[in-house]
Amino acid sequence: MTKFSLRDSILILTLIPTVLIGLILGGYFTVNRYVELEQILNQQGSSISEPLAIATEHSIVSQDRINLHRVLSTAHNKHAPLVKSISVFDQDNQLLLTSNFHEKFNKLYYLGDASQLHQTEMVKLADTFVFYTPIKHYAKHTNDWGEAHPDTLAILAVEISQDQALISQQHALILSSSIILIAILLSALLSLRVSRMFTMPLSRLLLATDKLVEGKRDIGIQGHMQGEFELLRQGLNTINNKMTGQRDEMQKHIDQATSDYRETLEQYETQNIQLNIAKKEAQDANRVKSDFLAKMSHELRTPLNGVIGFTRQLYKTPLNKHQKDYLDTIELSANSLLTIISDILDFSKLEAGAMDLENIQFQLRDAVNEVMTLLAPSAHDKQLELSISINRQVPDNLVGDPTRLKQILINLISNAIKFTEQGSVKVDISHRLLNETHASLLVSVSDTGVGIAMDKQDALFTPFGQADSSITRKFGGTGLGLIITKHIVEAMKGRITLNSASGSGTCFTFNSVFELPNRLYNDDLPCGSLHNKRVLYFEPQEHTHYSVVAQLHEWEMQVTACQTEDEFLAALTQDFNFDVCLIGNMASVEHMQTVKGYISKARESADYLYLMLNTISHNMRESLIGSGADACLSKPLNHRKLCEILAAPYRLDHPSIGIEENREQILPLKALIADDNDANLKLLSTLLSEQIEAIDTAHNGSQAVSLCKMHKYDLVFMDIQMPIMDGITACKTIKEASLNEETPIIAVTAHALPGEKNQLLKDGFSGYLTKPIDEDMLKQTICDYGQTTPSSVPRNKSQLTVSRPPFISELLDWPLALQHAGGKPDLAIEMLNMLLNSITETKTNIHQAQEQNDSEQLLSVIHKFHGACCYTGVPKLKKLAEALETGLKKQVAVSDIEPELFELLDELDNLERDSQIATNTSDM
Repeated sequence: MTKFSLRDSILILTLIPTVLIGLILGGYFTVNRYVELEQILNQQGSSISEPLAIATEHSIVSQDRINLHRVLSTAHNKHAPLVKSISVFDQDNQLLLTSNFHEKFNKLYYLGDASQLHQTEMVKLADTFVFYTPIKHYAKHTNDWGEAHPDTLAILAVEISQDQALISQQHALILSSSIILIAILLSALLSLRVSRMFTMPLSRLLLATDKLVEGKRDIGIQGHMQGEFELLRQGLNTINNKMTGQRDEMQKHIDQATSDYRETLEQYETQNIQLNIAKKEAQDANRVKSDFLAKMSHELRTPLNGVIGFTRQLYKTPLNKHQKDYLDTIELSANSLLTIISDILDFSKLEAGAMDLENIQFQLRDAVNEVMTLLAPSAHDKQLELSISINRQVPDNLVGDPTRLKQILINLISNAIKFTEQGSVKVDISHRLLNETHASLLVSVSDTGVGIAMDKQDALFTPFGQADSSITRKFGGTGLGLIITKHIVEAMKGRITLNSASGSGTCFTFNSVFELPNRLYNDDLPCGSLHNKRVLYFEPQEHTHYSVVAQLHEWEMQVTACQTEDEFLAALTQDFNFDVCLIGNMASVEHMQTVKGYISKARESADYLYLMLNTISHNMRESLIGSGADACLSKPLNHRKLCEILAAPYRLDHPSIGIEENREQILPLKALIADDNDANLKLLSTLLSEQIEAIDTAHNGSQAVSLCKMHKYDLVFMDIQMPIMDGITACKTIKEASLNEETPIIAVTAHALPGEKNQLLKDGFSGYLTKPIDEDMLKQTICDYGQTTPSSVPRNKSQLTVSRPPFISELLDWPLALQHAGGKPDLAIEMLNMLLNSITETKTNIHQAQEQNDSEQLLSVIHKFHGACCYTGVPKLKKLAEALETGLKKQVAVSDIEPELFELLDELDNLERDSQIATNTSDM
């Protein structure tokens, strides 16, 4: 909307020029009139004063005052009221005579030199003009013809009043103002008249336009208008007529469309019925698919449950180092098979858009080590160098989904191994901090394999897509791995990229975002034992070489790194021995003699010699250990295993020395287990037998119901899918009529579909366990639902063998030592001797740390000693060490725990003295 209306604009455009022109012209003529009146007044004064000066010459010469007064009075009266006064001053500027003496007369004196006044001068006072005219002595005879000015006899002063001039000026101003005002009024009237000529037709046109917008047929502008307004009127009438016609036509179309819609409404209703039927059929098909996936998941997970469960049971039996490695591989392979099963379910979830991620805290390096350990045998079989390098700045503690991260790594690394015939597969991990709570993990997996052509790369990230149709026949695979990987990476707020060329290898790079935890896991690596240890490291493979060197430096070891055989042999010629020699090699059959040669040459120059080999062959590793190596590790680098084996000779609490057996307490509970699978039934019975007193078993739901009607149980573990009667029906039957209506019933199933847990809880189950059975979760379930407290009598206590103690001391509890040693006196004595041998070193380290006020060093010493006390029967020393370690972990100052330190040192002296007394007595 404009700021001014049309009427206002016309008034402004008319009045402003009129006012400006009137002001300019009135001002111009007024100023001219002012100047003109002043000039007239000046001329009148001069015309009065100059003739009067000539007329008074004779009277002044003759000094005739009467005649002079008559002349002045006559002139004053004649020109009154213009003339205010006429005065005559002599040459000395003294008043001779005046026609009117007034109060401001003293301002009439001539201020200049009278003899130098030769013409009339005008002086303007406040309200009058004074004309000074010299009275010359023209009648005086002189002989000097060239004299310019006769002598001045006197000065005639004529005072002229400005009143008449001011009145005339005011008259001129009033006249000009009146003329301007009249012009403005006339202009305003004319403007109003003109504006009405425009506004009235426009108002009618605007009213007609509003009626036209409202859809009225009669817009009321039938009268004739002038000029262009008539054209506008005709145009609006034309528009109105056309809109009326279009409206009528549109109404016809609407009526026709309504009629057509009514005719096809029955067809739409029929289609809706068909769609509802199709929707119901699709829902039924989806339900069948879900049931199929659930049953397949159950049937596939059930045998794996037995494999994983009994693997965990084997962990509890005495195992050597190689057997433990084999069990690790078995468990990882079984878990990998579970992951393959999960891939099928994952793809189904991807199609349904139901991919969910866990958000738990985990340790990155351990997760990566699990993947590398699982895939290493495949790389070793093809003589490939599989290596991993994790930047030391990458945080180890993260919050996210470790299972999905391992799934991504398994897919990418297994593909790299599959499509690489020779060379290496390298994994590099770095990171970038996004903020204080999140970090982006950057992972690259590169290989030296066949590569992928540019035009084939886009097909890799499609379901069942592969770079070549022959790949499936040659290498196998379903083509689901990369599409699942891509979706998981995107769910982790990252993206995956591919850089490859045919024949030049492939590099997959992806990033994913993880949270940084508020609390960190304690790193239990014994790397403190490796501080300043000299290590000679020989590894020809570049990527593995730099990765291991970086790890050794992180443990603060003094590393002499060699990448060629000449460097390695030169390092062996140095004057000092190394604490550790670490040799990496491909370890193929043709390299056996070479590796044995390295062992023989390095054996004399290092206290301990370890190998890192591309093999898991037991025979080859035993052969190399028989040649002089202390131990063999499989590549790629597992930082935890490497640290354990390097620190083993320098640790008192190393696992190889012995660990206190974890003896569980038996709960006085009775449980029923119902499962149709014998392996699962036996595994669950075995796990429960270590924790509760009595167990009954049933092979189907019907047997379980019968047992529940005859016996009262504290817990019931019920499989879901069983013959004769399934677990859900059995649960409802038991809850309705049996002796166990209030007994907690725990569902044990391999189902992994969303929403099933809540449904089982609605069906009457108290809890939920997912196969494969997790022993810790089983313990927690018993703790949550078992209505009793643990028995105070330890298991197998009666089985402990009682023997005589090696010496008598108040600090030694020999039965407790036998209990920690599993009832084996020889092992108990060996562990006690190791503790006694370490007392001197322990006291020295304590004194040194106390003198240096080094809390960290003192904590390391006390922690090591506390671990040794856990394996021997010295409860008082263990209690003191535990109290000291607790205080140091709470950042208590060393000075505040000195009493406990002194007490510990005194008790160490007492224990050492008691053992020496026993030794001296036996020698005698």
